[in-house]
Amino acid sequence: MTDDSTAAGPTARTHPPKTAIVTGASTGIGEATARELSRRGWIVYAVARRADRLEDLSKETGAIAVPCDITSEADVSTLRDRVLHEQGTIDALLNISGGARGADWVANAKDADWDWMYQVNVLGTMRMTRAFVPALRENGEGTVLNLTSIAAQRGYEGGGGYNAAKFAEHGFTEALRLEEAEHNVRVVEIAPGLVHTPEFSLMRMGGDVEAAQKVYAGVERPLTSEDVAEVCAFAVDLPHHVNLDLVTVKPVAQAAPHKVLRKQ
Repeated sequence: MTDDSTAAGPTARTHPPKTAIVTGASTGIGEATARELSRRGWIVYAVARRADRLEDLSKETGAIAVPCDITSEADVSTLRDRVLHEQGTIDALLNISGGARGADWVANAKDADWDWMYQVNVLGTMRMTRAFVPALRENGEGTVLNLTSIAAQRGYEGGGGYNAAKFAEHGFTEALRLEEAEHNVRVVEIAPGLVHTPEFSLMRMGGDVEAAQKVYAGVERPLTSEDVAEVCAFAVDLPHHVNLDLVTVKPVAQAAPHKVLRKQ
């Protein structure tokens, strides 16, 4: 005899829905993660700068669209006040927002590119975390998930600025885990490898479509946004005492950051 309550899988919930904030929700992994958590029955606050895309996501999934620039302290404070007023608490903060600009070697580094990467990947993640840690502590079983990259594990030519930002985010995440363990706040790091998303490489290559396409050329099955989103959702949906401290996710074709199998 089958118990229908368990047969339905991860979408079945018999307890009140949990609340998550997902940044970077207007595109790529952030959008896919907001969709996946909504599918699993979470109340999702979808956060990004592009209001039109968030509204489309909201109509499709029921996620709550909240336009917010995570590099703005005022925007983050307004977001915090709204969410806590409406929900009282949150269960998970998923810092997905991030990105790369430029592929210059360090000798040709552009200040503006490096500054943007540090602002978004590091300081934006810090501001969001700082704003919501008190609520996560009060919750008693809160989770912070930071999306970094295999660029946080090994440097490579042309990656200096992105390496620097993601190494910093990785170090910040390790420190946060140590600091918040006594408050029972679970801290997770997901580090993807090659993911074929609509905008990541296009932004990195300054809008050069041909250069962006070469990043994935010949790779039979790179990761998709949905692949990584499933890992993120799984990590925060696990029983709270189970912590996936660091998960590195690569396509099979990417044996190492510097070794990617490409078919002619």
